[in-house]
Amino acid sequence: MKLFILSALAFLFIVPFTQAQKSDYKAGNEGWLVNLEEAYTLSKKTGKPIMANFTGSDWCGWCKRLSSAVFEKPEFQKWANNNVILLELDFPRRKSVPDQIRQQNASLQRAFQVRGYPTVWIFEIDKPTGSQEFTINPLGKTGYKATVEEFTSDVDKMLKNGTASQ
Repeated sequence: MKLFILSALAFLFIVPFTQAQKSDYKAGNEGWLVNLEEAYTLSKKTGKPIMANFTGSDWCGWCKRLSSAVFEKPEFQKWANNNVILLELDFPRRKSVPDQIRQQNASLQRAFQVRGYPTVWIFEIDKPTGSQEFTINPLGKTGYKATVEEFTSDVDKMLKNGTASQ
């Protein structure tokens, strides 16, 4: 009987702690979102397109290089704040991702036919009233660039040639 009570008490403490950890899941870089719904809401509010980084943050060497060479730089942060909503879609091997986020990331990976990392897609998104499905207007994709200037110049061309509203 004591074993059952201890197990029950352990379950009462472990489950809420695990759920709290899942809700604390954040992107690897400052200013990035991990939830498409949040990115969509912010995109609609600001009129900015979403820039989604498909990454293997804890194992992909080119992803780590892109992050340190571009995404962590103040000049990129400033550019991003003015131009896009940042969304990280991570596929790590050694860290845990909440099931809902993992499923979301996999769905977007299939929708954009991402086959390698890093892949960065810029897109506009809409959700018809009463629908649970998004419609996506892709503006372009890119990958690793060695500098902030190269990266933002590439994305600026997509924004200029696409129909991104700003």
